[in-house]
Amino acid sequence: MRAELAALEAAGYLTHPHTSAGRVPTELGYRRHVDLMMAAGGPPAESRVELELRREIDAAMRETTAALAQVTDLMAMVMAPPETLAATIHRIEVLRLQPSRVMVVAIATNGTVAKRVFDFHAPVDAGLVEWSSSYLNERLSGMGLGARMIAGRLADSELGPLEGEFIATLGAAFAEFEREESSDALYTEGASRLLSDAHSADLPRADRLMTALEERASLLEMLRSALDQRSVFLWIGGENPRPELRSVSVVGANYGLAHRNLGAVGVVGPLRMDYATAITSVRAAARELSRYCETVYDG
Repeated sequence: MRAELAALEAAGYLTHPHTSAGRVPTELGYRRHVDLMMAAGGPPAESRVELELRREIDAAMRETTAALAQVTDLMAMVMAPPETLAATIHRIEVLRLQPSRVMVVAIATNGTVAKRVFDFHAPVDAGLVEWSSSYLNERLSGMGLGARMIAGRLADSELGPLEGEFIATLGAAFAEFEREESSDALYTEGASRLLSDAHSADLPRADRLMTALEERASLLEMLRSALDQRSVFLWIGGENPRPELRSVSVVGANYGLAHRNLGAVGVVGPLRMDYATAITSVRAAARELSRYCETVYDG
C-alpha cells in the first residue's frame, strides 16, 4: 500500500498538505479521476434533477437553478438565453415614407425595436403596404424573436406573386433583432450550501471566494467561454479561465437548439467534490433546458 501511494505521489496525483497529514489528491489527481470516468462513458445517466419547466423564461431558469443546487448541495448557476431570444414580437408597423420607400418597425415585448428601410425601384401601392402590416401581425405576433420558424411563417403558397415577393423582401427586417446588443442573465442558487460546514474544510479562503462569486459579469464571461463545447465541460482548480476561481472546480454543460448553444448550466464546488453526481446533474439539467428551448423557440 505504501508503495502504491508513493508511486501516485511521485506521479503528481497525491500530495501531503503538511508533514504529519495524510495524502490528498492533487488537481492533477482529480483531473485523472474525471478523465478516466468520462473515457469509460461517464457516470450513470441517472439523476435526481426533476424539472417541469413552464413557458416563462424567468421561471424556468429559477426552477432549474434551485433544483441543481439542491441535488448537488453546491452552488448552481444558469446562464439564460440572450434577451432577444426570450422576447416575443408584440407589434409590427409597415409605413410608406415615400412612394418607393417603405419602413418596417417591429416592436418586441422586451422593448427592443428593429427598424429597416427598403427602397424599391417603382412606387409601392399604398393598399399593399396597409395589407402587409396586417399580414405580418397576424403571422408573427407572439413568436419568439429567435425562432427559426419566422421565415416559414411568412411564406404562403396562396399569396400572389406581387404579395409574396413584397413579404419576402420585408422579412429581412426581422434579422435585425438578432443583431441587437443583448445582455445575458445569470441565475445563481446555493451559495450558502457551498459555505456550509460540509465544505468549509475544503474552502480555506471562503471570503475571497464569495467576493469572486459576487462578480456576476466574471461568471457570465466564464460560462460564455465554454459555449462552443458540445458536451460536459470541467475546470478543476488552476484550469479555470477566471484566476479568482482557481481554488474551486466548475462542472457545466451547454443547452440550446440543434444548431446553436444558447446558454449553460453549472455548479461550483471544492476540488474534493462528488464529480459523478455533479456531471450527471448538470447534464440532465442541460438536457431538460434544451427540450424546453425547442418548445419555446421552434414551436
